Amino acid sequence: MLTPNEFRALHRPGTPFVLPNAWDLASARWLHAAGHRAIGTTSLGIAVAAGKGDGAGDIAAASLVLAERAAEHGIALSVDLEAGCSDDPDEVGRLAAELAMIGCVGVNIEDSDTAGRLVDPELASAKVAAIAAAAPALYLNARADPFWVEAGGDTDDRRSDAVARARSYLAAGATGVFVPGVLAESMISSLAAEIPAPLNVLVQPGLALPRLAQLRVARVSTGSLLFRTALGAATTALASLTGSAEDGSSHVPSYAELAGLPLAQS
Repeated sequence: MLTPNEFRALHRPGTPFVLPNAWDLASARWLHAAGHRAIGTTSLGIAVAAGKGDGAGDIAAASLVLAERAAEHGIALSVDLEAGCSDDPDEVGRLAAELAMIGCVGVNIEDSDTAGRLVDPELASAKVAAIAAAAPALYLNARADPFWVEAGGDTDDRRSDAVARARSYLAAGATGVFVPGVLAESMISSLAAEIPAPLNVLVQPGLALPRLAQLRVARVSTGSLLFRTALGAATTALASLTGSAEDGSSHVPSYAELAGLPLAQS
């Protein structure tokens, strides 16, 4: 099983590795068996599987269970904490410490809320600092979301905000920075140059791993893509079995389609 130090060493700008994101033990085991030394989690996948809303802070318990079961199978897991599953930095730190005790190698924490708004960078930095203090061995990937939310301003404003937030999180103890969204090549290159830490991006349409390496990316995450693709493939397979498929193509549900599924009634 990969150690936290070995996981940290995988993050080399210009030599990116792909971190596939699982949503349950089956997907984590499958991806691990395919040769991936470390597996991330997708908060959307875990939330939908549990009947919860993504980003609502309700997946801490499910994430802990998955982490425990993955550790039993020798799988090194980096856990998506959404925005920490709490606005209390001490609680966020305690959650990270528990994951570290289980054997996780990293965590990911974001700085936007369920309404698609950027949160106060001081609060986000406080959560980062709490994780760094409570679980210093973990690779702490801090997410800067100006390119992820809708109301992020123009391109230059988003870049400036992402860089400022990234530097604040690094000063608070983050190990690396994740800037999600569909990004132009020039933007990825600029972010990699301006952020003094390993840069993590999502899989980018039309940009293969060798090109992302040239742009100095250190890590490429699949996010919810594998989860959404799996559900789309299930729908396509079922349609084929029942003879209702119109063609051989598979529809990959969008994030919004899955996030919009009805939640359990209380």
